[in-house]
Parts: sequence; structure tokens; C-alpha cells
Amino acid sequence: MSQKPAGSRPSVVVLGGGYGGHKVAKLLDDVADVTLVDPSDAFVHNVASWRALVEPEWLDRIFLPYSRLLKHGRFLRDRAVAADGRRVTLASGTTLEPDYLVLATGSAYPFPAKIATPDAAAAKAEVRRAHDALKEAERVLLIGAGPVGLELAGEIKAAFPRKHVTLADMSDDILPGPFQPSLRAELRRQLDEIGVELKLGSPLRELPAAAPATVAPIAIATGAGEKLVADMWFRCFGVQLRTDYLRGELAAARDARGYVQVDEMLRVRGQERVFAIGDIADADRDMAAYAGRQGELLAGNLRALITGEGEPVPYEKQPPMILVPLGPEGGAGQLPDQGVVGAEAAAEIKGRDMLATYASAHFDVTDATA
Repeated sequence: MSQKPAGSRPSVVVLGGGYGGHKVAKLLDDVADVTLVDPSDAFVHNVASWRALVEPEWLDRIFLPYSRLLKHGRFLRDRAVAADGRRVTLASGTTLEPDYLVLATGSAYPFPAKIATPDAAAAKAEVRRAHDALKEAERVLLIGAGPVGLELAGEIKAAFPRKHVTLADMSDDILPGPFQPSLRAELRRQLDEIGVELKLGSPLRELPAAAPATVAPIAIATGAGEKLVADMWFRCFGVQLRTDYLRGELAAARDARGYVQVDEMLRVRGQERVFAIGDIADADRDMAAYAGRQGELLAGNLRALITGEGEPVPYEKQPPMILVPLGPEGGAGQLPDQGVVGAEAAAEIKGRDMLATYASAHFDVTDATA
């Protein structure tokens, strides 16, 4: 890392402006020379992307311009193509040698759970096209019965109750993960109540040939020979970690699954001033809430190192928890110290607002060009 003149503010480069990265950048903006790097011009509150699909008026609530994030630091709309622990090279050719480097590049996931289009205006148009197609479709097939498939099924049925929604997965049950059987039972009960058809326990022989999120005749079969027919489908599985830019010791710090190995202080294995948070780190499960928590803790620890005030604290892996809204008023979850909660709690905590107010809290810097 670079050497700074005495009395100057240390430099912090944050690669990735997602749920963890933008918090690190914002919370250190007053004590460090912060540079946030992201290929998109806006943070996308992906937690509410399904709501925006069925209600496009939500789009302006989930696209939050990075130009509104930092008061003192700078935002670079760029992409890291190489990072070796000492130097970061961006696609533009710019090189950075910060005092502290935070890897927070997250993961890719099929549309609409995550939107790959980096320009906010174009991304909003993509969602609106998908919305128009969804309005036209009578039968919708969702492949993948994890949280994404469940929430999308609930959103579609809440907005378009007469549409036939089929949720298919090769697993014998919905919602894989360390969750209580009673949570799955409650979600299955509600799915049945709103008319979502479950096709579980048999792999598909092939994925539909039609592009997802478009209207086209779909007829595929499961391994058991059951035919699935729809007018539109969405892929609700397939996480891809964004770590292809790591080089040297940073690349070697990835485990067999591709996750960057970190210690209890979220430092990358073998590094003193390089940290990894969020989906790419092996600190916890891949969830927006955990990424945000890691970003807040890391910002506090770096502040303590920079100012000499306070002591860094270790990150503690969180107990299994999840909230799965099924539309604005349905759903269920599993919370620490509360166990399984039903529709009322799911709606109050997450479903009605989809955490949009909370997500926008840091984007409060006025910029006339935003």
C-alpha cells in the first residue's frame, strides 16, 4: 500500500457499492480519503426488485445514485480488472494504491433479482419491459424454490391474482438452508392459499429455450415426465461470485467454492490492510442484511485504526434468520430469539416497505446533476 505524508488522511478504496461497500464508503467519508469504485451509476436496492417488477412506480425508490452518497470522497464509475493486494487496476487504465482496500464486489444473479445493466435509465427500461410482458402472460413458471422464487411468486400473485404461477425445483422442499421445518410449512400453506402451484422433487430435463422475462410458448418436462406449460419464465437460481479480478495472493485466498477467506476482523487471509465483505467473503451466508452488517462493523474498525479512538471488534457469524415476504401482506420468517414468525411480522418488518426507507438512508447528499 502507498505511503502518505505525515498529517494526510489515509486512503480507502472500496471496490463495489452494494449493501456492504457503500456503507463502508459512507461511514468513513469524514475521516479518510475514500474512493468508491462501481461500474453502475446507482446503487440498486435489490431486496425490492421483485416489487418494482410488478409495480414499476417503485423503480425510483430502488435506484439510488452514487452521486448522492459521498460528501468528501469520490465515486469512480469504473470496474476493477486486477487487484493483487498492493495495486488495483481499473478498466479505464487508472491504477490505485490505497492504504486500505475493501473488496465488496458481491455477486451476479439472474434478472430481476439483480439487474446487470449498469446504466440506471436503461435498467429501469428493462424492468418496465419485463413488467409489460408479465402483464400479458397468463401462466408464469419460476424455476428455483429458494427465497428468490418464493418472493417472486408472492409478488406476482399479489399484483395479478388471476395469473397461474408454477414454482418448480429439483429439491423435495422449498427454501434450502438452516431453517426450521415449521417455517417451510407456513410458507407452503400460504403459497397454497394464494394459488401457487409447487412442482418439487424432480429435476427439469432442460431449461426453456425462450429468453427469461419474455412472453413465449413454454413446454418442458421434469425428469419424472411431468409437463410444465407457461407463457413466461424466470430463472430463480444461479449465484456467480464477482472475484475474477483478483490476482496473486488475493486470488490464492479463495477457497474451493470461490469465496475469499477472511479472519474474524474481515481481513483477507494473509493480508493486513485488505478486507473482504458481503457475498464474496466466507464470513457468513450470502444475504444483503449480513453484507450491510459487515460493512458497518468494518467501517467502525477502520475508523478506530485511522483515528486511534476505540478498539476494533471481531465479526460474529449471525444465527440463521430470514424474512420471506409473499407480497406486501403475506410471508413468514425466522428471527433470532423469536423463532418462526408469520405474515403480520413479515409484512410489518419487510413486506410493505421492502426496507426501501432503510436502504436510502445513506444517500442524502444533494447533487443537482443526480
